[in-house]
Amino acid sequence: MPTYWLSDSQRALFLLLGLILLFDRALLAAGNILFLIGITLLLGPSRTFLFFARRQKWRGSAAFWIGIALILVRWTFVGFMVEMVGIFYLFGEFFKTMAGFAYNIPVVGPYLARGLQVAGDKAGANERAHKDLPV
Repeated sequence: MPTYWLSDSQRALFLLLGLILLFDRALLAAGNILFLIGITLLLGPSRTFLFFARRQKWRGSAAFWIGIALILVRWTFVGFMVEMVGIFYLFGEFFKTMAGFAYNIPVVGPYLARGLQVAGDKAGANERAHKDLPV
């Protein structure tokens, strides 16, 4: 087995730099466009507009669109983080649905389900939240 001349901290630094360099503006913009096209193909144009225009989800929609704008003006990491917050608020209701399935996973299922329940509560999901989904 060959010996490496890099220390563990140097390897971690290069790994971190590699991850940061993947936040390429063109790749993130292409991903955003494909994400929006995918939602539009799944729901249709009118339901997609209604999904983003719901009054209950204005924070998520605003954060999502601001994140896309920040990516386009070359603030890729900040824009990505803002966009992830927007996606968390937009799709947070789905965490409670995933918690029901995660509970059946052996050993870690109950812990994972509890984490997803808490994440769904933080995202604003409640009992009647699933009734106004556009799907």
